[in-house]
Amino acid sequence: MIWALVFLALGLIGASALVRWGTRWGSTADERARELPGDEYLKGGPRARVAMTRAISIDAPPEHVWPWIAQLGRGAGWYSVDWLDNGRRVSACHIVSWIPELRRGDATAIGYLRHINTGRSVAWWIDDSPFLGSRFRMVTCFYLSAEGKGTRLISRISADATGPLAQVFLLVFRPIDSIMACRQLMGLRKRVQYCEQDHPSPRDPETGARDQYQLYEIIYADGGVAGVTGKEGGAKWRQSAMRDGVIKEGE
Repeated sequence: MIWALVFLALGLIGASALVRWGTRWGSTADERARELPGDEYLKGGPRARVAMTRAISIDAPPEHVWPWIAQLGRGAGWYSVDWLDNGRRVSACHIVSWIPELRRGDATAIGYLRHINTGRSVAWWIDDSPFLGSRFRMVTCFYLSAEGKGTRLISRISADATGPLAQVFLLVFRPIDSIMACRQLMGLRKRVQYCEQDHPSPRDPETGARDQYQLYEIIYADGGVAGVTGKEGGAKWRQSAMRDGVIKEGE
């Protein structure tokens, strides 16, 4: 009995350490303390919250990395675990020709695009969503800066929650998000650095299908769509953007 309790305690300690490592994967103390676009969206909210900051260095200048950030979740997929978060569609391994320029109000599975600083940062916003008996809000921010001849990319996902199971939601959310977000950063770096080698043609030529690289619906601010219509709440977050005055009815 005593040994079972010891092993259980060690397992819990190990799991806690692993989750902590995943929520700050690759980032420095200064990067975790840095104020990033979107942090202010959660100010004054509930005390049940989490901020997860990860970072990665990429052997390409920021102007070559930015187009990959600009198309992420906007028809190119998520660069993460495709069989889990992309309906087995393979995320694009090149810059997709038909994806339009970023606009505030673009809406997809991670909310609507609330902040753009071209070449530097984006922030996506979910204002209210139910999950595991709670209601949560979430900010997804990507921030680029020069690092020598390359790029430093910071990814921060922040969330707060209300309801009787708010802490349970955040407990479940952290390890799941850690797996996906860390894999996303590695997938993005792999794609950027592959294309930096000037390969003559993409590995996955475009067919013209708007759901070729992404399952989850994206509704662009001008009303255009990609992905599979109705998948993962793009229409809901478009309505949020309208309520917040980011886009107008009829756009």
